[in-house]
Amino acid sequence: MLGSLNQCSVAPQAPKPINSMNYATLNRSISYNLLRRAFPIRAYCTVYSSKRNNLFSRISPVRRADLIIPVLDQWVVEGRKVTSLELQRIVRDLRSRKRFSQALQVSEWMSVSGLCPFKSGDCAVHLDLIGVVHGWEAAECYFNNLTDEQKNDKTYGALFNCYIREGLVEKSLAHFQKMKELGYAYCTLVYNNLMCLYRSTGQLERVSDVLSEMKENGVTPNNFSYRICINCCGERADFSGMEKLLEEMESQPFISVDWITYSMMANVYIKAKFKEKALAFLKKLEDKLHKDPIGYNHLISHYASLGNKEEMLRLWGVQKIVCKKQINRDYITMLGSLVKLGDLETAEAVLKEWESSNHTYDFRVPNVLLIGYCQNGLVDTAEIMLQDIIKKGKTPIPNSWAIIAAGYSNTHKMEKAFECLKEAIAVRAQNPGWRPKPHLVSSISKWLGDQQDTREQEAFLSSLKTVVTGNKDVHDTLGNTEASGIGEQNEIEEIVKL
Repeated sequence: MLGSLNQCSVAPQAPKPINSMNYATLNRSISYNLLRRAFPIRAYCTVYSSKRNNLFSRISPVRRADLIIPVLDQWVVEGRKVTSLELQRIVRDLRSRKRFSQALQVSEWMSVSGLCPFKSGDCAVHLDLIGVVHGWEAAECYFNNLTDEQKNDKTYGALFNCYIREGLVEKSLAHFQKMKELGYAYCTLVYNNLMCLYRSTGQLERVSDVLSEMKENGVTPNNFSYRICINCCGERADFSGMEKLLEEMESQPFISVDWITYSMMANVYIKAKFKEKALAFLKKLEDKLHKDPIGYNHLISHYASLGNKEEMLRLWGVQKIVCKKQINRDYITMLGSLVKLGDLETAEAVLKEWESSNHTYDFRVPNVLLIGYCQNGLVDTAEIMLQDIIKKGKTPIPNSWAIIAAGYSNTHKMEKAFECLKEAIAVRAQNPGWRPKPHLVSSISKWLGDQQDTREQEAFLSSLKTVVTGNKDVHDTLGNTEASGIGEQNEIEEIVKL
């Protein structure tokens, strides 16, 4: 079935972004994988054969997509069985972890191995993964080569989702019309996807029209249907419309309004600075929490936005009792909320609590306090803290040093900023996806130029070539960098935003 992609022709086109792949590249990738099945890498797979007794435990640690198929081949060589349910579960798990390339490899192997039935639902998942990994053109090509029997509501829906993900309005609407003609459009998921299209393309007023059409066509809205409509009303500052939608939602016998909806309502009113309204919905949110730690994270973050430290601390205490165990995410939320309010003393106490809890050491947790110190001009304190962590045998991620480098840059201590950024580059292996902020690179490069230290400047820029721009010359990126830089305040907003 997947081999049908090789029949796709390609028209000349401009180069695609890195996260997309043209048909020719896709065909080469597929052919390469077929060769790998004929000549699998046995040595690599043998590492896992004696230590891991189920297929998922072998696949899970593999990070390179091109090494997934040899693992599957080795499993079969060992005489072990595979089932559709097991492979579907693995694909589902990899997708949930955003490991789409690896999920696509498992799905591809399942489709061509002949060891398991590949049903229409599997085709739909496969099509969606192709769209995520290789772009909508590849997904469309795969769809066009399916048999008439395989072109059903599931695969039509998957292609519809690919168009919507790319924001292709005309293609999405034409496809939606075709689905209506075939009787495939009359389900909640399809209408919800259409709402997402209008929201993502800024046509907020049309979202409520889709809800009306749903009801007219006898399609039952669900929680998500109402939430996206409520959110769009909030973005348009249509508070009356938002309240009416919530009332309608609460009156539906088939819908149980949970804390997420009340969190959304509170967030809209917090942004609009309607404090009393926001507090009323925060109370409803808390009543719906039960033992959901993510809900507590939202609630604490909302109270931070209102500047209410007392409620934050109360809820943090309640969460620790009700939810039993706190994970790194919970500490990041609490630390970010305290830093947002400028309460570094309490943040220090929370960080000590985290350090004594024997959690997996995640530098994103102490980084929150590093940002807080730098925001408050305590850059030296931030560096001392990081050095103390290093003395305890921890290797920081480059982000940690970059936070301090930015702090020194903002206080015009450029020599210190330069040294810290060099430290960040030295530990880049701890986070290969890290990129320094362009405005920081520009500031340091300018400072080196002002020092007339040409040799040091060239060495610095040379060390950044692969980090900042890949194959492009780093000099080309230093023209318009201030606009693309993100300061510490923006970073802390991202930390507490849920």
